[in-house]
Amino acid sequence: MRLNPEKCVFGVQGGKFLGFMITSRGIEANLEKCKVIIQMQSPQMVKEVQRLVGRLVSLSRFIPKLAEKEGPIFTLLKKPKDFRWMDQCEEAFQSFKTFLTTPPILQRPDHKTDLLLYLCVAESAISAVIVQEHQKVQTPIYFISRVLQDAEKRYQMIEKLALALVTAARRLRPYFQSHQVVVKTDYPIKQILRKPELAGRMIAWSVELSEFDIQYESCGLLKAQCLADFIAELTPITVEEPQEWTLHVDGSSNSKGGGAGIILERPNQVTVEQSLKFSFKVTNNQAKYEALLAGLRLARDLGARKVSCNSDSKLMVE
Repeated sequence: MRLNPEKCVFGVQGGKFLGFMITSRGIEANLEKCKVIIQMQSPQMVKEVQRLVGRLVSLSRFIPKLAEKEGPIFTLLKKPKDFRWMDQCEEAFQSFKTFLTTPPILQRPDHKTDLLLYLCVAESAISAVIVQEHQKVQTPIYFISRVLQDAEKRYQMIEKLALALVTAARRLRPYFQSHQVVVKTDYPIKQILRKPELAGRMIAWSVELSEFDIQYESCGLLKAQCLADFIAELTPITVEEPQEWTLHVDGSSNSKGGGAGIILERPNQVTVEQSLKFSFKVTNNQAKYEALLAGLRLARDLGARKVSCNSDSKLMVE
């Protein structure tokens, strides 16, 4: 192996590598890149917006929920002929400038410690952050986010969370392969992925994630100031009484057997849908009973403790 002495540096405490600053403190954003954005004027044309978006993407691993925050700016690229720099765009632009004055320092992952993964979803974007905890202090390792496609925006909340997990596993595959990853969430992602019949796309996601060592734990509180952006979405609401879930069931019979439909709604607007097909002959009432029992089993598996049942069967309701 031959080395070019002019391109080599030895005995230093830090230096630039792959566009980032590697120091004894961790991985730091390139201050030159941050300075360029901070000194930028508000874009007046589409090309300037493209330049801004490109510069933000180069620092994406340091910016929590980038895809969600830059939404108003990114929208301008979809309709370049109707360019208008709105107040929402300016607000997002200024927030990026403020944030990049003191970007977070990312830590190098410790192979002896589990990775903690926090997920966050919005109407048009999904985000995640990987952290590790040392001496009861959580430090970020990598922020990721992406904009949802039109079809993905119509996903249910639980499906968006599962998609955020899959996206994190794809983007950070080496991290997932070399560590146990603990997903910190209060949503029943684990139970949903173990019931792939609830949605066809879940089958592929469940298989894709099965190669990794993934565990699930209650979210709790984030313990780092730079992770404050995630607190609103991830801090569980403390309640004395168990929250009430809503179950809608219906069933019918035909000459070949029968079927049933189940809709289970969680208090935080997470909806789970399931359909059943009976291979045995049933009456209409029996089909509705089976639907109710299946719905209650589903609610139990997802951790529900209080369920309000709804059906058009007077026998069951009364």
